[in-house]
Amino acid sequence: MIKKVFSALGFVGAIAILIGAIASCSSQNPEKRVIIGSKNFTEQVILGELLAQQIEAKTEIKVDRKFNLGGTFVCHQGILAGEIDIYPEYTGTAFTAILKNPPIVDRQKVYTQVKQTYAQQFGLTWTEPLGFNNTFAIIVRGQDARQLKISTISEAAKYTPQWQAGFGYEFTERADGFTGLAKTYGLKFAEPPKSMDLGLTYRALADKQVDLIAGDSTNGLISNLDLVVLQDDKQYFPPYEAAPVVRAATLTKYPELNQVMKELGGKISDDDMRRLNYLVDAEKKDVKQVVQDFRKAKKL
Repeated sequence: MIKKVFSALGFVGAIAILIGAIASCSSQNPEKRVIIGSKNFTEQVILGELLAQQIEAKTEIKVDRKFNLGGTFVCHQGILAGEIDIYPEYTGTAFTAILKNPPIVDRQKVYTQVKQTYAQQFGLTWTEPLGFNNTFAIIVRGQDARQLKISTISEAAKYTPQWQAGFGYEFTERADGFTGLAKTYGLKFAEPPKSMDLGLTYRALADKQVDLIAGDSTNGLISNLDLVVLQDDKQYFPPYEAAPVVRAATLTKYPELNQVMKELGGKISDDDMRRLNYLVDAEKKDVKQVVQDFRKAKKL
């Protein structure tokens, strides 16, 4: 047959036919591929890598990783534009920052509303929450918490007139930030709170430069520096449950992703996330290896 083709069309014509046949086969069996993004901090990179490894392990889909893209709005615009297919987001962030709602504390109501609105307005699907809540946390030194026998923000309020607070720049401006917190709990300080980079607040607290901070509840330095998260006993802060957000078009194209996301639902506790962040931030371990070890321990 090859000889007949060559004799009829010559060498160039035969090659053209072969290339066309290969292209036809490729178009009939295109490589399955998705792009996973993340914001630009450690926890997001860990979650992005977890999603990537789980998809690669459970399906035939290849994953391109686009981590450390930037903040919330960068990732949101990226997924709307189809530049990424999946990224981890937080319910409270979506509820307040993207949908412009005033903060509320009902966890299920927040999740339900962002799930419905994202589907209707953006064609995006909120899959099952991963299990942890990375909300703002009011944090004090463990030594002070034990000595003063305080475990809630209300109990700490009686001591704040003698304390110095330190907050990240954003916390002083947010709708769910310092102003509302102070009003809810009657917090008064000896001096106006110090404004500093959020990442520096933990060490400043441990080094006694400040006495109370607003941090991330899943930060790995909390345990490492012997810090204590005070209970938000008046439920001031909205929930920030982490969950993968996926383009609906991607789920339609690759329905097997639904099962992958379902298997990750509820698998990461607050303590789990703190430990994972600690391993990467404090012990400088490789993110891929940390995620591999976690998946093995959880039998994912």
